[in-house]
Amino acid sequence: MPRVFITGLGFVTSIGNDAAAVAGSLRALRHGFELYPPFQKPEIGCKVIGTIKGFNTDSVDPEDWTYPEGYEIKRETIRSMAPHGLYAHCALLQAVADARLGEGDISNTRTGLYAASAGSPMLTYFHHERLLKLGPARSSPVGIVASIVGTLNFNLVAAFKIQGASCGFSSACASSAHALAYAFDDIFLGRQRRMFVVGGEDGNRDAILPFAAMRTLSLQVDPALASRPFDVGRDGFVGTGGGAVVVLESEDEVARRGVAPYCEILGWGQASDGYNVAISHPDGAGSRLAMDNALASARVAPGEVDYVNAHATSTLIGDISEARALRSVFGEGGARPAISSTKALTGHGLSLAGVMETGFCALAMRGGFIPGSAHITQLDPACEGLNIVRATLPVAPRTVLKNSSGFGGANVALVLRAPG
Repeated sequence: MPRVFITGLGFVTSIGNDAAAVAGSLRALRHGFELYPPFQKPEIGCKVIGTIKGFNTDSVDPEDWTYPEGYEIKRETIRSMAPHGLYAHCALLQAVADARLGEGDISNTRTGLYAASAGSPMLTYFHHERLLKLGPARSSPVGIVASIVGTLNFNLVAAFKIQGASCGFSSACASSAHALAYAFDDIFLGRQRRMFVVGGEDGNRDAILPFAAMRTLSLQVDPALASRPFDVGRDGFVGTGGGAVVVLESEDEVARRGVAPYCEILGWGQASDGYNVAISHPDGAGSRLAMDNALASARVAPGEVDYVNAHATSTLIGDISEARALRSVFGEGGARPAISSTKALTGHGLSLAGVMETGFCALAMRGGFIPGSAHITQLDPACEGLNIVRATLPVAPRTVLKNSSGFGGANVALVLRAPG
């Protein structure tokens, strides 16, 4: 059977802007939440987001943006980016270095890139308003490619001279998990030797505030209480942005280059709820089937899974739906994998979440720990019986299942295994 490995990671997140910082935050259960100045108004109930430190992308002009030293990005490259394009570009540079890839490894017909983002609402609004007020002659020629859904893959494919498969994925909060899954398929089927999988979100006012109208954002003013998946007192998710990259490679490429992989992707599964446009199936039907399909694809029994990185976002309905699905998959045979949601630390990265949290799992497997589910003071009774760990465990998970879910009841599960 062909084998597919994760060989490189890159992060720009609320809990750190590189793998070492992220791993440290995961171990220490150190969150990345702050009171967000644009939300400190009486008419806005949500107050907290997972902020990206070291970057300033508030301006609609990319030439005004600032970012950490060490990244060299040409003017003609950055001028067509959205804020999350900058985050992802920096994360991709990290991943390239982490995987020890040369220029020839990146730009060839057997290396591709899949990306996921919701586009940039901030820039979409700005460029559209300018077009209507001032006319096409005074509007930016790169306004479309900087803002619409697809901006991430447009910019990265051009900037890194990608010649293999490229595509943008849009299944809401399951988007980058879908991108990972289909990238796995491309390598497994021999179509590509290497795939970059990228997720990014602006994580600013225009990207997060619309969820307040859905009544899905936490109203807590204490950052340490705002995101608490599985806790009885949870009241919604905390939004965040950033960029994350995972490098997938075939077994032949890993051997040829002599690199040590983080882990292997064994398989994946997906299923749909067929229930509601925005609300999870109350019994977690689609999530359960996605996990069953993933385990079957990977030829892994439920009892072999050591750790589940849950999708759990800290919403009232979604967490219980996933808990019921987990109980159905693991309960009957007596399996008790450790379960946690790292969104208690980062917030919900929306379409970014799947690839970012898969990267967290890879860090945990190499680093020899299982991150706890932070901020739980009283476990929701509906989650009783599940092994939801509240503190970091100093053990390396060998087999991991990663869940992701999105609007319309899209569910994806991936199965990872430590190398060796």
